[in-house]
Amino acid sequence: QVQLVESGGGLVQAGNSLRLSCAASGRTVSNYAMGWFRQAPGKEREFVAAINWSGGHTYYADSVKGRFTISRDNAKNTMYLQMNSLKPEDTAVYYCAKARGQLARMRSYEYDYWGQGTQVTVSS
Repeated sequence: QVQLVESGGGLVQAGNSLRLSCAASGRTVSNYAMGWFRQAPGKEREFVAAINWSGGHTYYADSVKGRFTISRDNAKNTMYLQMNSLKPEDTAVYYCAKARGQLARMRSYEYDYWGQGTQVTVSS
């Protein structure tokens, strides 16, 4: 079993930054890709970013490319999402997830463990 706990969410003004963390426990996730997804009110959960097992390959949704950076520290069993130049449309609950394999994926069904989510609210 893997437990994932997100932290770092909050209320910020547009243009500011937040850094989300995802701490894994129960077993190491260093051999698996990880990802971030988000769900805004009334919308389906959507892919944000993913990182392969080593951190050498990353993928981003077009809506966040150039503003968000995903990273991981396998020694700490932790993944991060640095979010810069935040916009009101980034407002959502952000979830971290562990992939079933080593390669970064964009489809939610390719992830088998999920955190409870952390709220990010960006005011205009």
